[in-house]
Amino acid sequence: MPRKSNVKMDQPIFHEPVFNEGDTKADPTGFQVKHPSDTALYKSIGDLSKKDVVGFDKSRIAHDEMFSLETAYGPNGPNVGKKLKRAGKIIFHAIGDSGASQSGKYPHELTVADQVTADSHQSNEANRAAFLFHLGDVVYNFGESQYYYDQFYDPYRNYPAPILAIPGNHDSFVVPETPKGQEPLTTFQRNFCSSSPVITKEAGSLHRTAMTQPGVYFTLDAPYVRIIALFSNALENPGVISSQGGKWKGVPDYQLDFLAAQLNKIRQDKFPGAVLLATHHPPFTYAPKRGSGGAGGNHSSSSEMLGEIDTICQKVGVYPHAFLSGHAHNYQRYTRIINFAGKDYDVPFIVCGDSGHNVNSLVRAKKGQTAQEPHSGTPVDYLESKKAVAKTKQLILEKYNDTTYGYLRITVDDKHLKVVFHQVGGAKLAQSDQDTVTVELASHTMVAN
Repeated sequence: MPRKSNVKMDQPIFHEPVFNEGDTKADPTGFQVKHPSDTALYKSIGDLSKKDVVGFDKSRIAHDEMFSLETAYGPNGPNVGKKLKRAGKIIFHAIGDSGASQSGKYPHELTVADQVTADSHQSNEANRAAFLFHLGDVVYNFGESQYYYDQFYDPYRNYPAPILAIPGNHDSFVVPETPKGQEPLTTFQRNFCSSSPVITKEAGSLHRTAMTQPGVYFTLDAPYVRIIALFSNALENPGVISSQGGKWKGVPDYQLDFLAAQLNKIRQDKFPGAVLLATHHPPFTYAPKRGSGGAGGNHSSSSEMLGEIDTICQKVGVYPHAFLSGHAHNYQRYTRIINFAGKDYDVPFIVCGDSGHNVNSLVRAKKGQTAQEPHSGTPVDYLESKKAVAKTKQLILEKYNDTTYGYLRITVDDKHLKVVFHQVGGAKLAQSDQDTVTVELASHTMVAN
């Protein structure tokens, strides 16, 4: 069991957030709580993960309001904001699907957690990550309270900055016979959507306080960047951000109005920084063209979700500079070239779902057909929905990595957004092979790295 804390759970004790233990603690040697086999659990679920969605609460703040990085830092927030503005840029990490569902996977999660932590501690002040953004599936298998210590708090015990998150399907799907009050989304909200910085029971003896984001969907407002984070619900596939006109009963339509309000605010504020949109489920994941051999990976694209996003973006007249997601357990980067408001935009769609839980092949053999992996720069326009709303000129699979774990290190200044995928574990890639994409903010076009 996680070690017991000597403080009363869920009570503010420091009057300000705490992010790490203040000293370097050794890696855990294994789970404190034994994780049972997944086999029986998945057998009991059957096909429910393909049809059971969950409802969720409206954010504590209005649709056109934002959650600031300064608020996440508490009383030290204004000082952090000044330092970032002096540095002329902001740097942050992004990961997805970090939770280790069994002891054999735990070393992979620890390796990624150790690497992002080391990157923070070893960087000088001007180049240190200001926060970590989790793209969902924090805890497997399915967001149970008793596994938060092993899969989240202990691995990230020394990470020295705020960790914000959107729930993934494994953080929200309700397993049959789950007791009332123990639903995964309830636990997630206790640890990431607290009204004040408290130590929750899930943290055990560790001192990281709960994050105070206003809901499972929110916009993070930070110097040089705004991240619009949407909850894409509990299905294995596809991602769902609304009821889709009544198709998914029980899913509220809050996020459609929220997205419209946030994009309108960007337009009204004439916000000059980077605009990122984050969902757990990816709008695009790779699958071979029909008849070319093999099948896609374990997770598919979420075309209808992207269509809803595109529709609102077109109506408001604002399009994000990049999309971030997880869910598919590998790294994929697409360039979607769209004509928007009379101009051509290069929009990176980045999948980073290989931060500890698993790494899956991009393609699989099917009915005797050998899996044919694509090469970098492969046109994949066929992944676009036939009902696509955006005027897409081309969709390209630029790069992918389906053999090792990794994370993103993202830098934004007043002119550029730069996203770098860092491989963790396996045979190290040469620096020239590490994947980097840079977007010029004013023109929404990719530039040479």
